[in-house]
Amino acid sequence: MKVFEAKEAIASGAKEIDMVINLGDVRQGHFEVVREELRAMREACSGVLLKVIVEACLLSEEEKIQMCRLVTQSHADFIKTSTGFSSGGATLEDVALFKRNIGPEIRVKAAGGISTLNDAKAFLAAGASRLGTSRIIKIVRKQHTEGY
Repeated sequence: MKVFEAKEAIASGAKEIDMVINLGDVRQGHFEVVREELRAMREACSGVLLKVIVEACLLSEEEKIQMCRLVTQSHADFIKTSTGFSSGGATLEDVALFKRNIGPEIRVKAAGGISTLNDAKAFLAAGASRLGTSRIIKIVRKQHTEGY
């Protein structure tokens, strides 16, 4: 279904695709299944950016490191910390862990939990090359924001 949806989105003009890993497969240690899904998605997304969301707040450190390896092997463009809809967003520790464990061609996108300009600077300093925050305009304008 993810491959079908990615192909449909690309056919409709999408230049970037975000996919969420199958958390059940990761938690059960079915890494070959995850590897195959990532391979299929990379193939389907040839020519467009592929961001793999791992929902780091729900994974153990070992699972996060394994996801770094699988994302690197898949040749995705980004590993992304979270969707912003789970129990937590990006942490500086996760961004630094990802940066240490991904290949040099993979970039890190920190999403969720970025609520100040100082936070944004800290995430960039920790190794993120992109920030996902729907609040950035309000942050810059110093307006009130909600959420994590």
